Amino acid sequence: MQIDLFITCINDALFPRTGQATVRLLERLGHQVRFNANQTCCGQMHLNTGYRGDALKLIRKFVDDYRDSELVVMPSGSCAAMVRELSPEAARWGGDQELLREVEELAPRVFELSEFLVNKLGVDDVGAYYPHRVTYHPTCHAMRVLRVGDAPLRLLRNVRGMTLLELGGAEECCGFGGTFSIKNPDVSAAMLADKTRHILDTGAEVCTAGDNSCLLHIGGGLHRLRSGAGTVHLAEILASTEGEVFA
Repeated sequence: MQIDLFITCINDALFPRTGQATVRLLERLGHQVRFNANQTCCGQMHLNTGYRGDALKLIRKFVDDYRDSELVVMPSGSCAAMVRELSPEAARWGGDQELLREVEELAPRVFELSEFLVNKLGVDDVGAYYPHRVTYHPTCHAMRVLRVGDAPLRLLRNVRGMTLLELGGAEECCGFGGTFSIKNPDVSAAMLADKTRHILDTGAEVCTAGDNSCLLHIGGGLHRLRSGAGTVHLAEILASTEGEVFA
């Protein structure tokens, strides 16, 4: 398949290895990956903060960039949820029927990485090797909006050399929530404290997830505790092989 990679803002700015890992993984599975250098933001931050007009401009930009794409894959449940589930709602609110039609036409071709692998390709073993103790945090948008289910766990269970540890309170939010963590810092910090405690209780070396926004928050908490545990995006684990551990 020919796949267009939407890298997302936070990966572009702070976690380029996640994009590199996604390309390596998809190419290893035999697919062609294109990168549209004109891509920008999906508009989620603007929509969540109440700037609907700005969000609609970015939704239009996304549609213009990818209307001819066979498939769009992104290593982010958050951004995939924005495009597939929230963008149509935003177009309805804005009364833009043309944009609504175009978004609804494009949305079925947009996938978060793990759901693409498991649900679209029917692959739950990508030949990965990652010799570490790992626990998985299901991010809110992937779990509650996209409903990716156990797709990430099915992929992780087939990673060779890895010990997958169950995370207590897994379905609880980490407290990031984009601008929520800025507007409600005390609540966010309390939620993060619960999440880091559960992670440390597993004895894991690494906490993984499908969104680097959540991992940025969790990783900061683990670092401040001097816990020795770290965070790694799911794509980087899946891209690792016995010959070369990516992360």
